[in-house]
Amino acid sequence: MANEYYDLSVEEIIAKIKSEKVKRVLIQLPDGLKPEAKTIQNAVAKELPEIELCFWGGSAYGACDIPLGVDKLGFDLLIHLGHATWR
Repeated sequence: MANEYYDLSVEEIIAKIKSEKVKRVLIQLPDGLKPEAKTIQNAVAKELPEIELCFWGGSAYGACDIPLGVDKLGFDLLIHLGHATWR
């Protein structure tokens, strides 16, 4: 799902979840994309209703801003969105 400013890559998210055969997924979005969490959730739930999908509510300031201790929360996959190639 894309608009003129960004591409949420929902198809890529779904493909990654399918390829990894996971059940619990955490998605980390920067503040500017957090309003789109429901759009992502609806698309994933439609395609993969058995997946437990959660969204990180804290900060996301860059690719190096992976939440400390997230590995202890029991998620099978962390998907981090928000960065584009510099043009």
